[in-house]
Amino acid sequence: MNSKRNNLMIAVLALGAIACCACQGNDASRAAQPPTQSPEIPQLIHQSGEPEMMEFKSGSVPGAVMTEVRVVELPGVLETTGQVTFDDRRVSSIVSRVQGRIEQTRVSLWDNVRRGEQIVSLYSPDFMTAEAEYLQAQATEKVSGSNSMSGGSNLAGALVSAARQKLKLLGMEDADIAAITTPAPVIWMRAPISGTIVDNKAVRGAAINPGDVLLSLGTLEEVWITGDIYEDDLARVKLGQQMDAITTAFPDDTFHGTIERISPAMDPNTHTLQIRCQVRNPGLKLKPQMLARVKITVRPGQALVVPQEALVFDTDSYYAFVLVAGDRLERRKVAIGSWSEKGEARVISGLSAGERVVSGETLQVNALWHEAHGESS
Repeated sequence: MNSKRNNLMIAVLALGAIACCACQGNDASRAAQPPTQSPEIPQLIHQSGEPEMMEFKSGSVPGAVMTEVRVVELPGVLETTGQVTFDDRRVSSIVSRVQGRIEQTRVSLWDNVRRGEQIVSLYSPDFMTAEAEYLQAQATEKVSGSNSMSGGSNLAGALVSAARQKLKLLGMEDADIAAITTPAPVIWMRAPISGTIVDNKAVRGAAINPGDVLLSLGTLEEVWITGDIYEDDLARVKLGQQMDAITTAFPDDTFHGTIERISPAMDPNTHTLQIRCQVRNPGLKLKPQMLARVKITVRPGQALVVPQEALVFDTDSYYAFVLVAGDRLERRKVAIGSWSEKGEARVISGLSAGERVVSGETLQVNALWHEAHGESS
């Protein structure tokens, strides 16, 4: 028994010695391994009168290469997206000029009406008072004319003209004024133009006050199409240029027109301005708020382009990293526009032809820029 206990103790001591040697070997191997080094943070460079720059060593970001900002030729057709609206010169409203109520309506929203058609009748004591004054002035003029009093006749004639003008200011037409025989508190308002009822606020029995808009009418024989033009294309756009428009609703129809207005104000955020094109609308197919693809015939031009992978979107803007001197990069804000070529972006502002920018792995380069500022990307 004693020999067995001795053998067991010898085995346990041997296993402990082996484990101790193994631990010492692991500690030695760990000590032999060099410490892991953190990535080197690039250095920022500030020079008086110069933009902030960052040192960038070639090869520090695998996959990042330098690409040149290129100039490409633009075709003789300028494309943009436009929206159809009413021609504001072909829109009219019926406005109440008295205090009273709506007696009757003969139209509903989207009805087509003819110029001069009776569409809504209004009740107001103001009508009766003005009509009575007009009839009284007419009677006075007849009496003055029969008495051969030149001075009185002229005065009576002036009173008739003043009374007639008052009725016109209240909204009555010449034909309605000529038909007055007895004073009445109700008159019919007539359509000022031929067109479509596009807004109807006239409800039977509703109270009205001077200045209340009762109905709005518009015509669609000719419409506006409003589109945005980039600043770089402004020199290629002129008043009177021909344009074509195509809609998704009628892809087989092309609508023709001309540029009639160019906005004097530039949008500072998008570097665009608006143009308004007067477009013929056969069949009244174009409707307000429709979207259209607009093609304008212009003279050929040029544009700056860079690969899309040369741009990085940060916060609310696009940026590019421009090689300015040796191994230094400048982070520059870039405005871009629409471009039909896949994989490339059109530069509106921020870069110049021939400049070299980082292309590829721009997200990693942007992360280094934030690390250099002590920020998290």
